[in-house]
Amino acid sequence: MLNEFMFILIAVMILVFSVLTVLTRKILRAAVYMLFVLVSTAGLYFMLSYNFLAAVQLTVYAGGIVVLIIFSILLTSHLSERAVMAPFKQSLFSALATLAGATLTLVTILRFSFIPNVGADPNFNITDVGNALVSYNREGYALPFEVVSILLLAAMIGSIVVAKKEPTLRDKEAKTDK
Repeated sequence: MLNEFMFILIAVMILVFSVLTVLTRKILRAAVYMLFVLVSTAGLYFMLSYNFLAAVQLTVYAGGIVVLIIFSILLTSHLSERAVMAPFKQSLFSALATLAGATLTLVTILRFSFIPNVGADPNFNITDVGNALVSYNREGYALPFEVVSILLLAAMIGSIVVAKKEPTLRDKEAKTDK
């Protein structure tokens, strides 16, 4: 009974904060709401006893990505700045695309037969996963992770350059008056 209550509580938190993330006009609040969603997702992983995955969720996503997003927001905009509301036509197309994606996801999940992998290696453990993540050999994933990290760094620098506002005439006049 307690597990069911905790699941419902965490699921409601994820749904509420997901909707708030999308609907808020203040971008810093959206990032904080997203942090709550990611922490709640880690709570689900803890409930399933996937402690390693929950720890990765907390450190990488909730700890790293959200902090990076918040720093990007603080570097490129003012806290009082509000997001521009999308026009009705764009909102309608976004809603239709979201509905189509949700429908496709539900149909795919419902049509999939979840059969356990009988031929799985019983000696496979988390140490093997860790060794595969840090090795550079044929079965290693260290090089793809490094490439993705460089790509993310380039995307972040590019987004900061694009989002950096040019000083307006009023800003230049205010600066010369001082």
